[in-house]
Amino acid sequence: MDIESILAKLSSEVEELSFAEPVHTVYNPLKYAERPHMAFWSRYGRPKKEAVFLGMNPGPWGMAQTGVPFGEVRLVKGWMKIDEDVEKPENEHPKRPVTGFDCTRSEVSGSRLWGWAKDRFGEPDNFFKRFFVVNYCPLIFLEESGRNRTPDKLKSMEREALFKPCDEALRSYIEYLGAELVIGVGRFAAERALAALEQKGVRIERISHPSPANPAANRGWAELVERELTDMGIKI
Repeated sequence: MDIESILAKLSSEVEELSFAEPVHTVYNPLKYAERPHMAFWSRYGRPKKEAVFLGMNPGPWGMAQTGVPFGEVRLVKGWMKIDEDVEKPENEHPKRPVTGFDCTRSEVSGSRLWGWAKDRFGEPDNFFKRFFVVNYCPLIFLEESGRNRTPDKLKSMEREALFKPCDEALRSYIEYLGAELVIGVGRFAAERALAALEQKGVRIERISHPSPANPAANRGWAELVERELTDMGIKI
């Protein structure tokens, strides 16, 4: 299956799901930020990859704005040279507006992850010829206050319904990219990778999440992740 079909199927299936309070608004960047998301895949997501980094779901100032996983505006625009039109979500949360590449807020996790890739590999092609980055879940869940509600905090029946298409899409991503290693960025992503791929002979590893909510990341995430990658046998 080609990547366009994989993404269209995932987007269609998650669009059919419903989520109760405290989820107030749901964004699907695969739909309204389709142009930059497809540019990311077409430019950098060509098989075969040594490993795929797996994130949880979009952040409000990252993929929700740019359509790129961990997509901090400055680095997507300046380093990856992706700057496509982003539409508005159907139901926009007043406290979390989507302004696309005009967004002036910084996604800290994305700044750390892509900033490390830029500093360590130089040109984007040097990173992407070996690695790619995807999110497990394409949706972002917002509470009425504007607070981000992560997928692991959803109600059990909602999680079950969501995980089914996300698991299937992850298996399709990895098959398409030809990767034999998936690196979960944080515990949740690693756990979902294991659940979806354990029967597929894919090796699953985990690195620390670059979120500012992770104290270890605040003490120097780039140095930390290089040690973790070295320990799993990846030469940087």
